[in-house]
Amino acid sequence: MTRIPPEIIAIDHDGYHAEHVGRTGNGRQFFLTQPFEPAIGGREGCEFVALYLFDEQGKLLEAKIDTLGPRASIDSVACRTLYEERLRELGEVSFERIQVAPFSIERFGTTFGLVLREPEDEDDPWAVEVQPGNYMAFFEPWDSGEYDT
Repeated sequence: MTRIPPEIIAIDHDGYHAEHVGRTGNGRQFFLTQPFEPAIGGREGCEFVALYLFDEQGKLLEAKIDTLGPRASIDSVACRTLYEERLRELGEVSFERIQVAPFSIERFGTTFGLVLREPEDEDDPWAVEVQPGNYMAFFEPWDSGEYDT
């Protein structure tokens, strides 16, 4: 195990959290996902739709993040419509492995992205977590394309 953070991680297309990863017709890489803040500790939580666009080398170009409000009051039809609209905005796409750099951005008072998590002690590994919600976590080897949920 190396003791340095990854510069690039791979995400393989699958039928689960990485269902909508791939490339656009102009070669950009994308990741369309639904991060969330959990409803814990007296907080309502919040659901989001996030579209991350990367250049061919994996550097973040743009993040389109929409807030949908608390899960308890979500209009599931409106949520699906927005999600599908973000996918259509990409034009012709191919669903395939992407290789992108970790990043974090702030929106709505929340950290979003493929966020680096430093080891807490010398025995812990580096990780890259999809935030908010930490519903996908990547570990070495960084080119495996696989994640933990």
